[in-house]
Amino acid sequence: MEQPHYHGHRKRLRTRFVKNGLAGFAEHEVIELLLTLAIPRADVKQPAKALLQRFGSLRGVLDASLAELRSVAGIGEVAATGLHLVREAATLYLQEGSEGTQVLKDAAKLSDFWRMRIGALKHEVFAVAYLDAGYRLLHNGVETLQEGTVDRAAVYPRRVIEAALRRQAAALVLAHNHPNGNVQPSEHDKVLTRAIVLAAETVGLRVVDHLIVSPEETFSFRQAGLL
Repeated sequence: MEQPHYHGHRKRLRTRFVKNGLAGFAEHEVIELLLTLAIPRADVKQPAKALLQRFGSLRGVLDASLAELRSVAGIGEVAATGLHLVREAATLYLQEGSEGTQVLKDAAKLSDFWRMRIGALKHEVFAVAYLDAGYRLLHNGVETLQEGTVDRAAVYPRRVIEAALRRQAAALVLAHNHPNGNVQPSEHDKVLTRAIVLAAETVGLRVVDHLIVSPEETFSFRQAGLL
């Protein structure tokens, strides 16, 4: 029985990847390779190109929601879940790579992590990274405390401090996203940060930084001299 024409193409993609990683791959070929893991018995070239056309880049594809992915022709529940899993695994990879890292020495790595984790979300999320006395990220030391609307997340300083004390943290990094892409802090962001800093100081905690992120940019309160 003759094999479908796409079997040879899949094999060539896998062979190239095993030999040289993703070097030399076009973006649609990377997406094709990912789709072969979730769609074993169909040609994935057209769905891959459709995803790239819809979302503009590999990053756009991985940042898309499950519903957005499923709306593309040829992408069903399994393929959408598989693509979403790749993104979440990459986020976890970055988080684990940051654990034990002195965040003041490698702020770029933590910034990359936050942009990957929450930068592309369509609603606002407020999260905290918990640090030890050496300002190293604790194991499993990241928690989302509030998910809000597209306008703001309602975060209360008491919740932040209680969560930090439960983790036996010594310091904190605050982070939230701006779904509109503008990472400049609002007056509300500044007031909330000051309130959390004051509450933290009363129990001997230090707020090391507050990051506002989008998919491409990060605003650091510490680097801007606001902490």
